[in-house]
Amino acid sequence: MLRRFIAPIALTTTALLAAACTQGPPAAEEETRGDLSIAFLMPCSTCADRFESKDKPFFTEAVKQADPSIRVIANNAQGDAAVQLQQAEAALTNGAKVIVVSPFTAEAGASIVAKADAVGAKVIAYDGAIEGAVPAAYVSFQNEKVGELQGQYLLDHLSQGATVAMINGDITSAPGREFKAGAHKVLDPAFGSGRLKLGYESDTPGFDPAKGQAAMEQGLTKLNDKVQGVIAPNDGLANAVITALTSRKLNGKVLVTGQDATDAGLASILVGDQSMTVYKSIRDEASAAAKIAVALAKGDTAGAAALTTTTVDNGTGKVPALLLEPKAIDKDNIADVVKDGYTTKDKICVGEAAAKCTL
Repeated sequence: MLRRFIAPIALTTTALLAAACTQGPPAAEEETRGDLSIAFLMPCSTCADRFESKDKPFFTEAVKQADPSIRVIANNAQGDAAVQLQQAEAALTNGAKVIVVSPFTAEAGASIVAKADAVGAKVIAYDGAIEGAVPAAYVSFQNEKVGELQGQYLLDHLSQGATVAMINGDITSAPGREFKAGAHKVLDPAFGSGRLKLGYESDTPGFDPAKGQAAMEQGLTKLNDKVQGVIAPNDGLANAVITALTSRKLNGKVLVTGQDATDAGLASILVGDQSMTVYKSIRDEASAAAKIAVALAKGDTAGAAALTTTTVDNGTGKVPALLLEPKAIDKDNIADVVKDGYTTKDKICVGEAAAKCTL
């Protein structure tokens, strides 16, 4: 996951170069050209490396399997809502019938829906909800369940009265809010009863690891290093937390959660610095979104609807949705991620983790 943003880019020479990079390679370099086009718009790279390394290739592969003639236009907004809207407009101008978008913010996606509606195109919200408009479909994981799994892990493994720090993600994004809500759903009763103690909590703009590390350092100072567990919503922020803990010789002594089952996160679990991650089969998520997108591109609205299993009320209307189930991973079942084909032993068992690898 989860995710999402970097600060707006100033109009300097460096910024202009960065802005140019956001456009990504030409669509012709990405996919086979055909009469039908589908856009796949990603939010950023810094918030989670999964979008370029996992989601995009899995989505592209699934579209090709469904119909090799369909062209996929893939672009990454690199944390800029204005850029993401421009990429959507460009895709529509180039004939995209469907836009699959992981929105920079829940509200920013509404502008993309409005642009698509104006030309008769469809929008699928991918991995994060769109608010303020009703897209044609929503494909994601049960994001609140992610937070619940993280909170439950700490509850199950921390002793009576242990102190918890919560380094949440970006709550301007729907997933960030849901991860936080899920963790609190499990932990608040424990905080209220004294079973656990909430010692420090901070939200992290843009899921930015540097900001997360700074917040953890502030929390450690406030708590005089007396913390036994940390909620980190994804592996990127988990690594930031571990960096802060390492500087105080606390790494491996404090439970740290994560999400996305990144290679670095899984290696950190083997080493013992990270305690758990939440695995989400991105192949399943991307494939499901691709199947719905292909159906909508061909005008098969009934077929697209049949691929969803529920509806989600986003505050503006009910959106047909497919919400997949996340899974908690720790050192005892880390092999499940490899068995699923999500990654390989060679990518995880490197460096310090190699000596502790039992896969």
